[in-house]
Amino acid sequence: MLGAKGRARGTPEPVLITPDYIRLMARYNAWQNHEIGLCYLEVMRGGGDAWFEDRKAFWGSIFGTLNHLIWGDYIWMARFEGTRGPQAALPGSAALFDADEPGDYWEARQAVDKRILNWAERLKPRDLEGVHNWYSKAEGREVSVPLALCVVHFFNHQAHHRGQVHTMVTQAGHKGWTTDLVFMPEHGDWLN
Repeated sequence: MLGAKGRARGTPEPVLITPDYIRLMARYNAWQNHEIGLCYLEVMRGGGDAWFEDRKAFWGSIFGTLNHLIWGDYIWMARFEGTRGPQAALPGSAALFDADEPGDYWEARQAVDKRILNWAERLKPRDLEGVHNWYSKAEGREVSVPLALCVVHFFNHQAHHRGQVHTMVTQAGHKGWTTDLVFMPEHGDWLN
């Protein structure tokens, strides 16, 4: 007799991801956000408003896109940890932090990256089993998705929007940063 997914009953779910994969992706996330921070400092030294001007991207500016990205990290971490997420809804996610006080964003970014790293360090294989249920305001419905797939989406969402930011930075005439996972350093202050 086959189950709903075409597997024999009693057959374990296939392993989609492991805690080690999640720890790798958490380190990569922290490294990439650190590199974006260094890029921000370089861009701001050059003067101008490249970081804040509307670049006709889905979330407007580089800063708007980064705001949406951290908002998404808050949402998913709240779901994974069973805590409360941000009060801002999806349409307001690009304005989560004030462009007049960008330091607030960078402090929050470092804090959420540490939160993600700490969460990843605590994970056990059994923590990735089962289905995650929530009400999606964006979709206007209840959603049930395998938890492991939610975690993959979490890291994919980060890479997607960082790719947009990299494109906007280079279109503004600035040098981007290395994004290749295979070149991630083993150690760095971005892990502290």
